[in-house]
Amino acid sequence: MMVRQLRWAARLRVVPVCRTGIRSMPRRSFSSSSSTAAAAPVPVSQAPASVLGSLTGELDRLAPRFDVEADQIRVLEGPAEFYETLKAKIRNAKSRIYLSTLYIGKEEHELISSIRAALLAQPSLKVSILTDCLRGTREAPAASCASLLAPLVTEFGPDRVELRMYHTPNLTGLRKRLVGRRINEGWGLQHMKLANLSNDYFTNRQDRYHVFSSKEVTEYFGRIHDAVCSISFLVKPADDPAGHVLQWPDANKAPSPLESPKSFISRSTALLSPLIGPTAGEKRRLTDTSVYPLAQLTPLLKPDTSTEFAGLSSVLRALSTPAFAGSRWLFTAGYFNIQPELKALLLASRASRGTVVTASPWANGFYGSAGVSGLLPSAYTLLVRRFLEVVGRAGKEAQIEVKEWRRGTVGEPGGWTYHAKGLWVTVPGEADPSITLVGSSNYTKRSYSLDLEVNALVVTRDEGLRRRLGQEQEWLQEHATPVGIDDFIKTDRRVGITVRVAMWIVSLLGGAL
Repeated sequence: MMVRQLRWAARLRVVPVCRTGIRSMPRRSFSSSSSTAAAAPVPVSQAPASVLGSLTGELDRLAPRFDVEADQIRVLEGPAEFYETLKAKIRNAKSRIYLSTLYIGKEEHELISSIRAALLAQPSLKVSILTDCLRGTREAPAASCASLLAPLVTEFGPDRVELRMYHTPNLTGLRKRLVGRRINEGWGLQHMKLANLSNDYFTNRQDRYHVFSSKEVTEYFGRIHDAVCSISFLVKPADDPAGHVLQWPDANKAPSPLESPKSFISRSTALLSPLIGPTAGEKRRLTDTSVYPLAQLTPLLKPDTSTEFAGLSSVLRALSTPAFAGSRWLFTAGYFNIQPELKALLLASRASRGTVVTASPWANGFYGSAGVSGLLPSAYTLLVRRFLEVVGRAGKEAQIEVKEWRRGTVGEPGGWTYHAKGLWVTVPGEADPSITLVGSSNYTKRSYSLDLEVNALVVTRDEGLRRRLGQEQEWLQEHATPVGIDDFIKTDRRVGITVRVAMWIVSLLGGAL
């Protein structure tokens, strides 16, 4: 499975990074016994294995756990390697491909050709693709994600190709009619990535890409994928300008969110809540690496039993305990607007060093966009400045630094965008991370209230995997430069009143960045 954020590998599911599914899976195990501390110990009362054991005990009560061998997790470096891996997984698929993504770029004909070739080569192969309805039909009736995919159903039939589009229950009625297409994503998206699939994600957008070659992990995320598909619109080919129609099948597990949003949420809760909690009586394997799938499905759950926020909070709370004193952490998000409680936990950590990496305005995916979305890079600039001010007031300038990632300028030759998301924690006495969180979440208020997110929390004692995670931290910072409050005084970094008013209006209408 590939988590794009590429998630997984062996029949075929690619997940997001940041943000598509691929199949294959296996194992786990952590206890507070055993283990060797490689580096000279820092002032801490527990060895690394014991520190990890105390954390995994808490995570075991929260989410499913899969024990795997460390070599079943492959960390890719860039978009070109991701794209080639994705196409190879599609070519070699035998029985099932499932792709869960925000959208597929309307010009991704090569990717569609790869899927088509796989379907022709394997008569028993089935494909299921889940995207977001708002994002996937935004350009309709012009060419869109939906019109790109619909011909696959025409050629291979609905029994072999399933196209689904999730629609948030938060944007209905008058609000849906009033909010423009360019900004309606602010009210909630299908953001689970099992990978973003458009040209920049394959060429000049830096993200994170983890391949999980584990049957159990892949099948687990497949169940999440299937469940969300069963409460989503079905895309059918049509002979009209848009090239498709959206249908709500009678067999769906809930009524349409546009017709009965409350009942939709109630049925979705009954469907999804049992899938995301810990598995009773599951067998544990004696391995040195564990994977905890964490899901944030807040729009669909009442009461909200999502596990991502709780799982991440558990890790960050641990950073403030004596056992983690002297640890190091790195946090990254392309769109930096960290949820307030998580921000407070980072500030409260007893780490010797904390680093935040985020996109500079010139590496922001919305840089140069027309209309309201063009204000977003400046909005995130304002939020980074506010974070630095909070760090200063907390007296943490010596422990916490912020870096902005920039590789050229978006829209210009050689310009890249930055979309990596995640957390790495290096425990006291170690040189490389033992904990990482990879997936679709941007860790914002929006991620924990409006969007659908899935992530994988990896905890490992394996030296080789820890080294690869350390290398991942390094290459993600190759184009990152430290910034301080003084940088935001410069003329090109000042944020005008228009941006501040736009942020206020979006919040007032119930949306979020």
